[in-house]
Amino acid sequence: MPERRRTPSQFNLSFLDIMCCGFGAVVLLVMLLNGDMISTRKEVVADLRGEVMRLEREVKAGREYLVSLQNSMIQTEKETVRTEGLSSQVLARIRHTEEELATMRGTSQALQKHINALKSDLLNLEEQSRRIGAEQQEELAKGQQVRKFIGQGDRQYLTGLRLGGKRVLLLVDTSASMLDEKIVNVIVRRNLDAKTKRASPKWRRTVRTVEWLAANLPAKSTLQVYGFNTRAGSLVGDLQGQWIAAGDHKKVNRLLAALKQTIPQGGTSLYNAFSEVARMGPRPDNIVLLTDGLPTQGERKPRKTTVSGDERLKLFLQATRILPKSIPVNTILFPMEGDPMAAVSFWRLGMDTGGSFLTPTRDWP
Repeated sequence: MPERRRTPSQFNLSFLDIMCCGFGAVVLLVMLLNGDMISTRKEVVADLRGEVMRLEREVKAGREYLVSLQNSMIQTEKETVRTEGLSSQVLARIRHTEEELATMRGTSQALQKHINALKSDLLNLEEQSRRIGAEQQEELAKGQQVRKFIGQGDRQYLTGLRLGGKRVLLLVDTSASMLDEKIVNVIVRRNLDAKTKRASPKWRRTVRTVEWLAANLPAKSTLQVYGFNTRAGSLVGDLQGQWIAAGDHKKVNRLLAALKQTIPQGGTSLYNAFSEVARMGPRPDNIVLLTDGLPTQGERKPRKTTVSGDERLKLFLQATRILPKSIPVNTILFPMEGDPMAAVSFWRLGMDTGGSFLTPTRDWP
């Protein structure tokens, strides 16, 4: 039987072709989708990279801010420690102030009591002052002398001596030369007992002159009596540097009593006497110098046992250079042999300072 011939079909695609077409379509679809995904992924990655950079900048700024905060914290801790120290000091000061306040309150109460006592004393003093005022008027009517001084006849005056001033210093030479007018007699007397030395006529005249001066000072004046030989100072130690009212008989009597008990001895240092004057405060406004000649030493004791007339004059000039300016010096020069330049030198001192110079007679005062 004859073999049939197949009728050719118009749709001649095989299954494999169909599969390939489908696979190709899938591949094409995948490629299209993958391209869109890559583009989208790049965009996402770009966005994420920008976000990361932004976050990194924020982290960096945060770290810097953290370092700043740490530094601020360290500074704050230091300030806290310093503040605590200051607080302790303030508390200590407050406690100290409270203690001082308590002390001042106690002191204030004591002062108030003292003031009340002083007021009471003041009332008593005013009463006494009124009572004494009448007595003083009677005293003034009798004369201006603040002390009694009984002299011989009319020899109770010194012509030209200036006794005025608020602060009058009686500067008395207490060296060994005040024992006598002659050098030989001075040598003899300085080896005698203390009572005989104090009874020397020349020294007794000196004491009497000081008594006369103290009695004739103005009533409103104050005075001080300084003795000087190699050193200088008040005759009463506890009155050193004090100005005594001329009418204060108790203290003036102490000074005069001390002068009477003084024994003339040692050399004469006018330099140390004027140095003591310069140290006084307040300084005198009038000096009455009682001496018998030029000094025998300066600030320190000389090495030689004898001093020539020229050397004594140099020592005198050296002493006058340290004397405070504008203080009048009134010299009462007692007789002494072997010192011809003394009178001229002390006269010149009186002229230069606005004071005076005199030599009293042997029977004065």
